[in-house]
Amino acid sequence: MLDMILPRQVDNIYSGHKLALYFFFFITLVTIGRSCIHIFTNDGGAQSIATIPLDTFTQGGAEGVIFLFALWGIAQLMVGLMYLIVAWRYRRLIPLMYVFIFFEWSSRIGLAFFKSIETTGIAPAAIVQLILVLVVPVMLYLSIGEKAKQ
Repeated sequence: MLDMILPRQVDNIYSGHKLALYFFFFITLVTIGRSCIHIFTNDGGAQSIATIPLDTFTQGGAEGVIFLFALWGIAQLMVGLMYLIVAWRYRRLIPLMYVFIFFEWSSRIGLAFFKSIETTGIAPAAIVQLILVLVVPVMLYLSIGEKAKQ
């Protein structure tokens, strides 16, 4: 199984279940789309989506949060482009990408216990990340292929 997650040879051969492949395509699109929202919208999605009350912050404080959201968007874009390259050219790495996705999203949940910011509601990503942390291990299992499970 470790050879399926960390293959000795990287190519475009994918031997896992098609559901895991299509779900990876979906995660790739969501990651790139989300990054563009953080980079290009006026508030970076901080107030309009994440419900951070920027209108109660000082102008400098609100601008700082928006800047950090844009920086986060750039990081997400880099990750999304990496996923896109894997989906297009190096599909054998999809199981490894699922490991990365799991650690990224579960780390966000853990981080929320130590670092928080005031919000006026529940951001959609907060709900989605809980679902993803449960679904991604299943997709990892499906993506490793039948030969590795034997």
